[in-house]
Amino acid sequence: MDQQIFSFIIIGLVVIALIIFFSFVPVMLWISALASGVKVSLLTLVAMRIRRVTPSRIINPLIKATKAGIDLNLNQLESHYLAGGNVDRVVNALVAAHRANITLEFERAAAIDLAGRDVLLAVQMSVNPRVIETPVVSAVAKDGIEVRVIARVTVRANIDRLVGGAGEETIIARVGEGIVTTVGSSVSHKNVLENPDLISRTVLDKGLDAGTAFEILSIDIADVDVGKNIGAHLQTEQAEADKRIAQAKAEERRAMAVAQEQEMVAKVVEMRAKVVESESEVPLAMAEAFRSGNLGIMDYMNYKNVSADTQMRQSISEMNDGKSDKE
Repeated sequence: MDQQIFSFIIIGLVVIALIIFFSFVPVMLWISALASGVKVSLLTLVAMRIRRVTPSRIINPLIKATKAGIDLNLNQLESHYLAGGNVDRVVNALVAAHRANITLEFERAAAIDLAGRDVLLAVQMSVNPRVIETPVVSAVAKDGIEVRVIARVTVRANIDRLVGGAGEETIIARVGEGIVTTVGSSVSHKNVLENPDLISRTVLDKGLDAGTAFEILSIDIADVDVGKNIGAHLQTEQAEADKRIAQAKAEERRAMAVAQEQEMVAKVVEMRAKVVESESEVPLAMAEAFRSGNLGIMDYMNYKNVSADTQMRQSISEMNDGKSDKE
């Protein structure tokens, strides 16, 4: 009985040891590599485990590259993996470039991948160009008419400029700028409608793909529409603004006239008050003259006669003025 238990323990330990061995040492991956013509030792695979590198992430792409006829080595792939790159995507890009007869070295492909760009998509765009459609670009011709243009830009990835080159947003912005410049330099919007290819020719001549990761193959005008009469709208707004300015100035002049009139009324009231004040002092002066003997009764009577004669003349003058107004 003890002998059987001991045998079971031995078998269990052997099974556990084999499980640990096969889980740590990728024997099946090593066999697949040898069958595919990739020479790699078990010690190398174990060393990858120690360096915290997943062997399948390196060996499977290496098998793929070897079968495609691309000469790569473990150090290149492992260094790219440790740098945080996608080894499988880089190898797929190299295989696609090799099949399309495009010159692409591993170092450049790895640099593109580490730069954050999809190197496989770049190779595919080099083989199959991509069409970028711009949003509606609004421009105004010299006659004041708005023209709304939609363009389709056919681009091909330029692998040599993929690292450090500008993206699609720059292409769209430059094409939009070229459209605005071309339409704005046209004498009439009818010229743009009659010759929409004038826009594409002018934009292509500007070399808009300089400094970008793409090569512009063609620019096609997809749609051209007539928009608003911007010139007339601006003139209307200018006229309305001039009207408001004139009204403001007229209101300012009216306010100044009212202020001057009120000032004159205030001066007249002040002068009238002074006259009334002066008239109120006349009786006092006459009384003082009577008391001091400077004014006699006959002098006073002559003053009253002169005053009455003056009032009579004023009345006659007012009557004559009223008759003249009625006539």
